Amino acid sequence: MYSIFRTVSFKKQYKKLSVSDKELLKEIIILLAQNTELEEKYKDHKLTGNFKDLRECHVKPDLLLIYKINNDILELALVQVGNHNSLFK
Repeated sequence: MYSIFRTVSFKKQYKKLSVSDKELLKEIIILLAQNTELEEKYKDHKLTGNFKDLRECHVKPDLLLIYKINNDILELALVQVGNHNSLFK
């Protein structure tokens, strides 16, 4: 199981989520921390360009989680969470 690291940006964005969104996100984080492959409905994929070391999954159609898995130190870094417009300005 991976340890979980939350960036400052993630913490701030997380506080703004609704309770139901936090519950959905928590389920996904647990799966990722257990190194479980996400269901196809979450559209988990690698990012490109400036974000090439990161991954993204869809908690809901317009609620995205950007994260990074560091296998060397068994860490799941939660980088950002929010809608597409706020994350990719």
